[in-house]
Amino acid sequence: MTVVPDSNLVRQIVLRTFSELNGSPVDVRSLREMILIDDGKYRGRSYRFSDLMAMWLVKFGVIQVYDEEGRMLRTINLFEEQDSLKRAA
Repeated sequence: MTVVPDSNLVRQIVLRTFSELNGSPVDVRSLREMILIDDGKYRGRSYRFSDLMAMWLVKFGVIQVYDEEGRMLRTINLFEEQDSLKRAA
């Protein structure tokens, strides 16, 4: 069974990561978000801002962040991220 985090939480993680990599805050209105469907099944979401792109791969519970040349900059384990957010609350 796959436990899927809330899409709002994932969006906030992406915004925070893009802001860190961009060096300045990224506003949610500047974020382009697409739902990923393959073979009729929900697979995740992609997010774009400027020259950054992130993919949320639901099956694996990760967000992968890429630069404009397709180099992976960061992988975020959502299960670990959720745990740390719960502890901080």
